[in-house]
Amino acid sequence: MTSVPARDCRLCPRLAAFRDENARRFPLWHNAPVPSFGDARARLLVVGLGPGLRGANRSGRPFTGDYAGDLLYATLAAHGFARGRFVAPREDAPWTGDGLELVDARVTNAVRCVPPANKPLPAEIRACNGFLGAEIAAMPRLRAIVALGRVAHESVLAALGLGRPAFPFAHGAVHALGDGRELADSFHCSRYNTNTGRLTPAMFDAVFAGVRRRLA
Repeated sequence: MTSVPARDCRLCPRLAAFRDENARRFPLWHNAPVPSFGDARARLLVVGLGPGLRGANRSGRPFTGDYAGDLLYATLAAHGFARGRFVAPREDAPWTGDGLELVDARVTNAVRCVPPANKPLPAEIRACNGFLGAEIAAMPRLRAIVALGRVAHESVLAALGLGRPAFPFAHGAVHALGDGRELADSFHCSRYNTNTGRLTPAMFDAVFAGVRRRLA
């Protein structure tokens, strides 16, 4: 399987129908599977849950257009994994990009299409897992994967053919995958998690500080 779904991918009928609905309501938005962002030769891969309706589904770039992206890209920049200017898309015009570049990092999602209420179904997560597996396989220098949330964590394990019991999800956990690569866990950087204090910017920063230290 390729790592890039077709623009009109229909593997998940519910998600395809939701995309179609949003294309009618918001014709200037991306409204399609969201491709990964960053160089495939990067050593770091960040895996999120799925596109936000007014974020990546609008812009066509992971974590671009919502609060989660503000925190993610600022944190990546603080540790040398990003540079340039980050600009959120406007609702009344197609997004034309910004000056942001990733450095030795790539960002993707476990589910490539926006799910209703930000909640993909288990069958949809499984259907999209082949794309994540192909993504990981196509990164020859990959050494560290950061999973943002339990779904991303379990999707990475499934993509690698690894069992969940041996690699339990926990914020701040670092799992050696036995092949020279690691899986580092973080709570998702959603507004809900930060507003409730489940995840603080300092907690999030520490995850990437650890990755940077180990890569060095």
